[in-house]
Amino acid sequence: MNRAVPLVLAVALFMEQMDSTVIATSLPAIAADIGTSPITLKLALTAYLVALAIFIPVSGWMADRFGAKRVFRIAIAIFMLGSIASAASGSLGEFVMARFLQGMGGAMMTPVGRLVLVRSTPRNQLVAAMAWLTVPALVGPLVGPPVGGFITTFFTWHWIFLINIPIGLIGIVVAGRILPDMPGGGAAPLDARGLALAAIAAAGIVFGLSVVSLPALPPAVGIATLALGAVAAVAYVRHAHRTANPILDLRLLDNPVPRIAILSGSIFRIGIGAIPFLLPLMFQLAFGLTPFESGMLTFASAMGAISLKFFATTFLKAIGFRNVLLFASLAGALLMAANAFFNPQTPHWTIIVILVAAGFLRSLFFTSNNALVFAEIDDRQASQATAIAAVSQQISIALGVAVAGMLLEGHHFVTGEPIGLAAFSFAFLVIALIAAMSALPILRLAPDAGMSVSGHLRKKASEEEPPSVM
Repeated sequence: MNRAVPLVLAVALFMEQMDSTVIATSLPAIAADIGTSPITLKLALTAYLVALAIFIPVSGWMADRFGAKRVFRIAIAIFMLGSIASAASGSLGEFVMARFLQGMGGAMMTPVGRLVLVRSTPRNQLVAAMAWLTVPALVGPLVGPPVGGFITTFFTWHWIFLINIPIGLIGIVVAGRILPDMPGGGAAPLDARGLALAAIAAAGIVFGLSVVSLPALPPAVGIATLALGAVAAVAYVRHAHRTANPILDLRLLDNPVPRIAILSGSIFRIGIGAIPFLLPLMFQLAFGLTPFESGMLTFASAMGAISLKFFATTFLKAIGFRNVLLFASLAGALLMAANAFFNPQTPHWTIIVILVAAGFLRSLFFTSNNALVFAEIDDRQASQATAIAAVSQQISIALGVAVAGMLLEGHHFVTGEPIGLAAFSFAFLVIALIAAMSALPILRLAPDAGMSVSGHLRKKASEEEPPSVM
């Protein structure tokens, strides 16, 4: 395996993942500069997520039609244009449209980058390569808020976006030289009707959940949009089963291995989606920490995520996908629940130890889970697998944030108490329970699932084969 390939992809994906959250702590400064309120400006966060939801479904088709390497480089360029437009925005409308443009680029960067990795990596080296892409996805959202706060405090908010330009230019040049050529032309005709239904479904669900959790618009708007998305999703499922080449081929899920991987990953990701929302709020509202202090504490879990890449292959080879995922899901959920017992008197070193361990387990789960999606499918199905997995990821992350917000508000509504430590403890316990439920589909996974990727049982099987008779 050419180690430069996953490294190039990881740097580009880190830029995209960090940028999805980097403006969270800079909203007041941006809002004051362009003449709006921080609450209203949260529409820019929603616009980014909606763009991801709309354009991810078509990413696999574009990679097959025009070539994965070419689409990946174009995606970086679109992301850079969105960054320049964001920095130059002088009104709410301009900023929302600029973030939408950024989201268009980001929608293709992540799934197409994963597709490039899968198609350029031998199956027995896929876990080690996938670890490079898992780390940016876990670390980026944690790094975003403190980096955004630092840049806004010591420079201006414009540099949050302008810093992407040199990184993006380097990424385009290096990707052109390092990534293997992957010619396109092999795609079926575009399923325009399916694309429209899938885009409405994913965007409606993500937008609805975002409005519910980030009240920049009346909740009724979010509920109506959610309903529209759900209706479109049902219509798409019916369409996909009647179409020869749907934009998202759900027949891939007839294979139990990718089906279980995507389902369990989606459930666990609901808990993960809630963590970057709940932890900083708890540290600031209930502990009285500054945004920077809060960001430095939450960054501890990134250390655990980074360290995982040295161990994932060994764990999977020793005990296989099924056992690794069961352990990581249950132990990871247990550490999510541990957040419920933090209080202002808890020593920071105790919090850091728990967050580092939690980051390690989350990275172990998603490195294994992401590799399992591709473990027992051929390269022709890889573009479909990347698109379906990416759509499910965006929906489950948005669902996690929405669930976290609703749990806090629900505790306040039932008890009449202001949102404080008790509300956060309740929310952490519930999302930990949800995350633990990801173990249920994993129990149905065969012990030898993904053996060609993990290497588990392969040696034992070869030893049990009878010697050939000459």
